[in-house]
Amino acid sequence: MRIFASQLQRELTKLPQVMMVFGDDVLIREECRDTIREQLMKRQGIEERLSMVQESSFDWQGLLQECQALSLFASRRLIELELPTLKPGTEGAAALVELAANLAQQQDTFVLLHGPKAAREQTNSKWFKSLDKVGLHIQALTPEGSHYQRWIGERARRHKLNLSSSATQLIASMFEGNLMAADQTMAQLGLISDGQRIEQTELQELLEDQSRYTVFQLVDALLAGQIPMAIKMLNQLQLEDTAPTLIGWALSREFTTLCRLAKHLQEGQNRNAAMKTEKIWEKRQRLYGNCLDRITPAQLGAALAAVGQLEQLIKLEGGSDAQQWLALADLCARFDGNYQPLAIAAAGLTG
Repeated sequence: MRIFASQLQRELTKLPQVMMVFGDDVLIREECRDTIREQLMKRQGIEERLSMVQESSFDWQGLLQECQALSLFASRRLIELELPTLKPGTEGAAALVELAANLAQQQDTFVLLHGPKAAREQTNSKWFKSLDKVGLHIQALTPEGSHYQRWIGERARRHKLNLSSSATQLIASMFEGNLMAADQTMAQLGLISDGQRIEQTELQELLEDQSRYTVFQLVDALLAGQIPMAIKMLNQLQLEDTAPTLIGWALSREFTTLCRLAKHLQEGQNRNAAMKTEKIWEKRQRLYGNCLDRITPAQLGAALAAVGQLEQLIKLEGGSDAQQWLALADLCARFDGNYQPLAIAAAGLTG
């Protein structure tokens, strides 16, 4: 039977012998596994846990023997098998079909398989259908749309974080597609805020306190045209393990605002009116004005396209950390009117 991760709680009292947790979201996947372990080991008396990872030389017959053998130390046990690629091969596929048939007749052994999202190639395979028929398939997928908004709200409550609606939206915008970073940030904010209500401006201040250089300082340096200093800040943010999604969100927001300002000016508004339309604080208007003097509307449009490519790199294509940080350096360089794509090769970012 196939369910979503959000439906797992209602299935805990009747877990089958075979369970599969497959999905593209690491946090959701790990939390599903933790929930299943807790249910079996703390509430249903499982006393032994064995963990395996399928590698090139994996012993499939050994897995079958483990599933059939009785433990000397425990009457019931849990066997976990990670399938990193969801490609068990011919021998593995046959072993999984046999495992599905054998476990359906047992009560003492539970098997939990886990790995990345199952594509059609896997779900249509004989081994997958055999396991799915007798077991439970939990889809650990990143929530989207209203489900993502609900997840943010639930996670904030879990961390005793009292956010205003605007602060909640800010968190959601910063970390869309990166639940791990969102959860870690909200956990830290929950400890810092001690239950006090947090507005959007206060949230920005709290986030600033978490780094030697902050994302907001980075943005100000970029708007001021201080590109070498901004690259130094970006490097420090990388060393401090700042989430690339957070920086990408901030750069996207600034380029979007600049594009809107440029459009207002092209439509005949004066600069002060355009700034007022976009609700830019008076003390920051000079920063935006200087930036508009350096960067042409065409360059701003190209920068927005590059933002979209970065989002695909992070969310869809699973680019490496080095690729993501180089893409961020490229976006920073685009705040210079004399932008040259090859300049990022000399950025000196750690990878």
